[in-house]
Amino acid sequence: MTVLKTLLDLPGLHLRLRTGADLLDRKVTRIYGTELPDPGRYLSAGELVLSGLLWWRRPGDAEPFVAAMARAGAAALAASGADSDGIPQDLIDACARHRIPLLEVPPELSFSVITERVVLALAAGSEGARKRLLSAATDDASLSTLLGHAATELGAPCWVLSATGRVVSGSEEPPPPVDKLVARFVSAQGHPSGVHGHTLLPIGGRHAVPWLLAVGAELTSGATEIAEELAGLIGLARSRDDQVRRVGDRVAEPLIRLLGSGSATGAELADAFAASGLPADATLRVVLARTPGAGAGRELLGELFAGHPARVLIGALGEDAYALVETDDGWPADWTTSATRALSTVEPMLGASRVLLGSGGPAQISGLRGAAEEARHAVVAAANRTERVAVVAGEEIGMHRLLLAGAPDELRAALRRRVLGPLLAYDAEQNSDLVRTVRVFLECSGSPARAAKALHVHVNTLRYRIGRASELLDVDLTNFTEQVEVYLALLADG
Repeated sequence: MTVLKTLLDLPGLHLRLRTGADLLDRKVTRIYGTELPDPGRYLSAGELVLSGLLWWRRPGDAEPFVAAMARAGAAALAASGADSDGIPQDLIDACARHRIPLLEVPPELSFSVITERVVLALAAGSEGARKRLLSAATDDASLSTLLGHAATELGAPCWVLSATGRVVSGSEEPPPPVDKLVARFVSAQGHPSGVHGHTLLPIGGRHAVPWLLAVGAELTSGATEIAEELAGLIGLARSRDDQVRRVGDRVAEPLIRLLGSGSATGAELADAFAASGLPADATLRVVLARTPGAGAGRELLGELFAGHPARVLIGALGEDAYALVETDDGWPADWTTSATRALSTVEPMLGASRVLLGSGGPAQISGLRGAAEEARHAVVAAANRTERVAVVAGEEIGMHRLLLAGAPDELRAALRRRVLGPLLAYDAEQNSDLVRTVRVFLECSGSPARAAKALHVHVNTLRYRIGRASELLDVDLTNFTEQVEVYLALLADG
């Protein structure tokens, strides 16, 4: 980082400070020369403005010039009075009023020499900043510590954001406008961009869920190079942490393999559970992610549970990724909503056809197989939805649907034909819709009035149709037991 005091100390320049002695720690990002009376539209934050004062004619001329510098956040003004009989008092007063440090350039000194020396100093500062960041990274500094160093070097706060909208870490609070920045990053397909006064850079690495670096300022080219170096260091740190996490998750692989097979004995599960290091009385949720490639599923689960206060074990089985989540302290009531929102944000960058999640539980070890089965059925229910991202909790699925989902496809088809065969055949021959009529009637709790309203027919028409269906099926559709059998058969087509 290059500050004003560094420039004052550069040999051979002999710059003289006229006002702003308490502002010499200001960071300088680049040098810009101008002779415009009002240069505001061309200035940017952190610039050292170089001027021969050709624009100054009389007292009062300094006010708009210096005010424009202050609005733009310029670092300082370096002025030569060679063509104005010295530095006007009007300019000194305006700089003091707007808190703009004023450096007087010796009359005999060429602006080209100043520009060359300042550019070299800025380049040396950038190189020093990169070395300091690299030193912090090799010292295994935490991500927040590394971002703190970067914020000092860049003169702006820094955050690491996940494409799911999660704030991974930051140099300060509060966080930036995360949703807007992530939306911009996703729309730019991960390319560097800027929005809302921030600079966004991708963090490298082969990850299904990308991270981005957000810097709370519009960076100059030199500062951008430092930020790019920072993004590379964060990518390395992420890869290192991923490897450590994978090693820790390996203890769960035997347990996840047994749960995924669905045929493990109680003793086998107990042994694998004990080997995982989970407490014997732990209450768990089983969350299953189904995406094209289990690697993406593992990353998605890792992102979703990154801030979970208890232990989370993640593993893969074929194309599926599983998370075993300790939930002794409760489970968010809006988990499906928040998970859907996070996954919908990142889904355009996954290149996946669909992202499906299902959860089962809570359960302790004795009910863990059932929780895993529930999660699988929840994913099947998610697949039957139309959304590209679908998240279904086991609690959302009625018991009758879980029981049907557990039956083989051939058995469900055979039961449907056995119970509904005559009705299906009649609809096909007569081009009628008795099957739908019966389903609506049963879903209206057997109420002719409600069913007629839902189907937009007269109640007498509804009663006739239900009577005809009862004859064809040889059942009494007002009898609860027979209603249940017919309704399950109606649901058996998935």
